[in-house]
Amino acid sequence: MSSIPAPSTVKRGHENRLAHDFELACPDCRTPLAPSKPPDASFRCQECSFELRSENGIWQAIPRERLLRYRQFIREYEYVRQAEGRGSSSAEYYLGLPFHDASGSNPGQWAIRARTFLCLRDQLLPSLQRPGSGLKILDLGAGNGWFSYRMALAGHRPAAVDLLTNDFDALGAATIYQGHLAEPFPLYRAELDKLPFAAAGFDFAVFNASFHYAEDYTATLGEALRCLRRGGMVVIADTPWYSREASGRAMVCERQQLFLDRFGFASDSIASLEFLTDERLAKLEREFGIRWEIYHPSYGLRWALRPWMARLRGRREPSQFRIYAARLPQ
Repeated sequence: MSSIPAPSTVKRGHENRLAHDFELACPDCRTPLAPSKPPDASFRCQECSFELRSENGIWQAIPRERLLRYRQFIREYEYVRQAEGRGSSSAEYYLGLPFHDASGSNPGQWAIRARTFLCLRDQLLPSLQRPGSGLKILDLGAGNGWFSYRMALAGHRPAAVDLLTNDFDALGAATIYQGHLAEPFPLYRAELDKLPFAAAGFDFAVFNASFHYAEDYTATLGEALRCLRRGGMVVIADTPWYSREASGRAMVCERQQLFLDRFGFASDSIASLEFLTDERLAKLEREFGIRWEIYHPSYGLRWALRPWMARLRGRREPSQFRIYAARLPQ
């Protein structure tokens, strides 16, 4: 097994060209970002002086002062993910995702991600594609970038966005993929409700097991919709769904207690909304004038039997995963 390569050192001119594949805008005031003069790899806002700069191959779209708000969340999140066995010292681990978890630490979760991926690839994306042209894809909550990698292999042009940049489970690990692609994809450290892109620049936006981290579903979904062209599609995948609000709240309490017992903290430093219900989804439909199409990938018999087993044992309902897709009018 080979070890993880050092972070990608993409040449500055190439970094700027990659960023130019997407129209960039200030995440605060929406002013178009102008590239700086060589040899700097950065883009500057002429209105508020915000600078989009590259560090170790990752575009930094969060002002340093605002990163302080997430410091505790990032520290605790990374601690938990390492305890769960996320990441690997092998490049083959990342290249095999989502179909094979070479670490053996979370095969059940990756089996779910693989089924979700196949549904997105085979049922949703074909309806958007134009002959001879790849899609511009916004990968929101990209983690280690496996989805963007798969999309790039298929001839699409993804942009991977995440809050975290560590090199075992986040955007730092995504640099592994760049040496295996003819055309690397850009990486952006950004808040999901303050994206560094101009309006109407993408064909497809996916919250890849990440929408439940939002603190305001309206703000976060609205930002993704802003970035979509007419006829584009937004997708929420692998976010827990419950039939009742009380079940979701019970799950949150249980998990916080579990974290307190195991790690010594509840991991609640930001007010993530954590789950979906039909009522929450309907509210988003009303607010944005969209209609969700719901897809139900098969996650196997054991997964399908979970609600029945919970009833037999007198436990709260378990979460379910569905795929929610909404398409903007042409």
